[in-house]
Amino acid sequence: MMPNGSRQSGICLRYCLCGFAIALILSIFGPALYWKVKKGTKLGYHTSTSCPPCICDCPPPLSILKIAPGLANLSTEDCGKSDPDLQNEMEKQYAELLMEELKLQEVVAQEHIRHMNATYREARRVASQYQREAEKCTIAIETCEEAREHAEALIRREMKLAFLWEQRAHKMGWEGE
Repeated sequence: MMPNGSRQSGICLRYCLCGFAIALILSIFGPALYWKVKKGTKLGYHTSTSCPPCICDCPPPLSILKIAPGLANLSTEDCGKSDPDLQNEMEKQYAELLMEELKLQEVVAQEHIRHMNATYREARRVASQYQREAEKCTIAIETCEEAREHAEALIRREMKLAFLWEQRAHKMGWEGE
């Protein structure tokens, strides 16, 4: 069983949702129904009320020639005749243009090779520097390893000496630990 308070809130929620649904339906379909009723549409029959013809004193639409006179001449024959640089470019032969393109590609290739060589030299320099650092580390490791081995040998010798002294002490009557 549900308590009385939660039952009332559930009923209230249902009424609110129903009211919202009805308001939504009316807001969607209401304007269309309103205009159908206002025009006099009844059961699919339309009463035709013809509008009187519009009387307006509008000027005729402007032509493109009046708006922008320069747009009317869309021919490309005159294009670039006044520009001497463009004139020279247009007069070049196809072979000359190909030669010029090949020269430009060669310049780009040479620049690329220069950049690649500089990068290669830098990589070799850095690799050489790392190699020197690695050799220094190897020498340091070898030195440390030799020092460790020497220290181990000294410790073994000291332990033998300590063991001999301990044996002598036991022979002379020491009862130590």
